[in-house]
Amino acid sequence: MNKFFPIAAFLLPQAALAHVGHHDEGQFLAGMAHPVGGADHMLAMVALGLLAAQGGGRALWALPLGFVGSMIAGGLAGVGGLPFPGVEPMILASVIILGALVAMAARLPLAVLLPGAALFGFAHGWAHGAEGPAAGMTLYALGFAVATMALHLAGIGIGKGLQSGVLLRVLGAAASVAGMALAMGG
Repeated sequence: MNKFFPIAAFLLPQAALAHVGHHDEGQFLAGMAHPVGGADHMLAMVALGLLAAQGGGRALWALPLGFVGSMIAGGLAGVGGLPFPGVEPMILASVIILGALVAMAARLPLAVLLPGAALFGFAHGWAHGAEGPAAGMTLYALGFAVATMALHLAGIGIGKGLQSGVLLRVLGAAASVAGMALAMGG
């Protein structure tokens, strides 16, 4: 059961997407698709879960909840047309920085990590909201929040399931390098 949970959490967004065609759930499914449809979003959200697992304690719940709460606020700002110059570089920076923190096994205080997670969450949410539907935003936001939390849980499950801190650091480094590749257009 312990090994099943991370796999189930990672596959949750995909399972929901397999049921396309339900008219009432269209906005919810579109919201779920957005975070899993881009490597930048997926990498950052899994990396945040890895960081939460690495930090342990209150970071296990505070970092994902802080990210998702700020992401919903960012989604409202994006759909409302609030300008956010540099949102794409901020999203790419989130991948690079979160991955690097995991790779370095950084032991920053939660008081430092939480505002960073919230800032990155707001940026990701702004992109979701700005690219989302004008109508049906509530279901759309619920969808991207559920998918994001599933990705965070996948990262936490992977991080907790690894028997080696070295492997966790390698995954963080891989996320950071992937973020740099995305930033350079490759």
